[in-house]
Amino acid sequence: MPELPEVETTVAGLRSVLDGAMLARVEPRRADLRFPIPVDLRQRLTGATVTSLSRRAKYGLIGTDRGDTLIFHLGMSGRWRIDPAEIGAHDHLLIETGTGRLLSLNDPRRFGSLDLVRSDAWAGYAPFIRMGPEPLGPDFTPATLARALKGKATSIKAALLDQRVVAGLGNIYVCEALNMAGIAPTRAAGKITRPRLALLVESIREVLSAAIVAGGSTLRDYARPDGELGYFSKQWRVYGREGATCPCGGVVERRVDGGRSTFFCPKCQK
Repeated sequence: MPELPEVETTVAGLRSVLDGAMLARVEPRRADLRFPIPVDLRQRLTGATVTSLSRRAKYGLIGTDRGDTLIFHLGMSGRWRIDPAEIGAHDHLLIETGTGRLLSLNDPRRFGSLDLVRSDAWAGYAPFIRMGPEPLGPDFTPATLARALKGKATSIKAALLDQRVVAGLGNIYVCEALNMAGIAPTRAAGKITRPRLALLVESIREVLSAAIVAGGSTLRDYARPDGELGYFSKQWRVYGREGATCPCGGVVERRVDGGRSTFFCPKCQK
């Protein structure tokens, strides 16, 4: 599933085409993805001008001068395509700008979503209400993380995947950050000391920032809007590297927790 760096990269790619653009044509090509597409989406967006592009957690936000914001989630396999050579069966939303540029939201598995909310109320959008702070924002600090983890007996990996603790993290980058911080994924979240949490916050920021610079990681169907593949996977320390050598010299192991693979190094992660 595309995680925060992939969505940030996607929004940056869309910004190069949509920022300040007039939406001359907005064409939903089916009634639903994971959830129903708003029936008035075409009417409310056609003719509008894009005034902002941003991200919240793993969601992208496209604001317009009509006071509407289009919120999209890429699900398992979604991606935007810029000026595609042809339109296929999995291109479920088409957007054409006044200058003739064409965008398509392609989602073979249809686990993504599209919604339309008033721009002055998007913070109250149901999935956002209980979300934790953005990991790259000023509100994500060792102190706020300590408060969120206080008393939690669950593993630190499970806690970091909880969007109420911190928004936008997924399996890949949690594995990577825990390895960089030298923290075992199974350690009880509420028992990690403040100095180690400070190192974890720093590691999360470093991993996410590096992944954004690299254009994200390429897993299955993900690609940037321009069609290029993200290459952060070439920098993975542990994820997907079972049996390989960790940067510390140990051997990367894999375990399955809740149906998800966890990659870690028992030598340096304690």
